[in-house]
Formats: sequence, C-alpha cells, structure tokens
Amino acid sequence: MNTQGYFGVGIYHGKTQVNIGTLWRSAHAMGANFLFTIGRRYQEQASDTTKARRHVPLFEYRTFDEFYENLPYDCRLVAVELDERSTPLPQFHHPERAVYLLGAEDHGLPPAILNRCHCAVVIPGEYCLNVAVAGSIVLYDRLAKIPAAPALCHDAA
Repeated sequence: MNTQGYFGVGIYHGKTQVNIGTLWRSAHAMGANFLFTIGRRYQEQASDTTKARRHVPLFEYRTFDEFYENLPYDCRLVAVELDERSTPLPQFHHPERAVYLLGAEDHGLPPAILNRCHCAVVIPGEYCLNVAVAGSIVLYDRLAKIPAAPALCHDAA
C-alpha cells in the first residue's frame, strides 16, 4: 500500500464486544495504525480471526475527555455519524492524519462529542448500519481513494 500519514478508528461506548473484534479485524486488513475504545473494555473475540491484536494496538479510554487529550498531534477527528452536517462518504476527502470515531450501535455520538469533532462523514443509505460494518466501509473508502498505479487488465484469452 502506498500510504501517507496515519489513521486510527474507534468506538464510543460500544455495545457489543463482537463489533469491536470485527472492526479490529477490518482495521488490520485496511492498514489502520491503531484502534481504540472509549468507555468500554475489550475482551478477545472469535470474530478477530486474523489475531489483529498482534499487529494493530488497542487503546482503551474511560472517557471522551481522556481520549481527546491523547489525540495525536495535528490529526483530524472525524465523526462517522448520521447528522445534517456530515459529508456523504463518496464526496469526502480523507485527511492525511485522521482518527475516525463511531458511536454506539444504539445511541450514536452525543451532540456534545459530535461538536468537538473536526468534521463528520455519513454513509449514504436508507438505514443505519452495524457499527463494525460502518467503520469497515469508511476504512475501505480511505484505502480505495489512495492514489495508486493504474491496474493492468489482461485478456482472459
């Protein structure tokens, strides 16, 4: 992968452990530099079949303020949230240095936290998505938008 910068992804008050494990696996597959949880401790799950914990560090924060105080220098905090201010994912330009924050499956991000994010992105669709699925889609979108050498297509003849 030809990447620049860095990125991490995490869940605020995640409801289920399996979603954290699934997002961790996706973070590993998509080249994330770290994963985090806010307000929830993680226990190893069967959904992490790649043993992502060996490759992508997990940071656990008790509160949003504790997390916010430890944001990497000069990075953008990107909310993944259904909100009128959110940019649709197809039009979103990912920051070079970003931390993606997803809300809990049943409550999303509280307005006070959303207001502290630098920007917000929304995945177009008719329904809300599972938090691990939504995070995986955003990470894939970041990966897909990295400039790369053109792919060569060979005839199947």
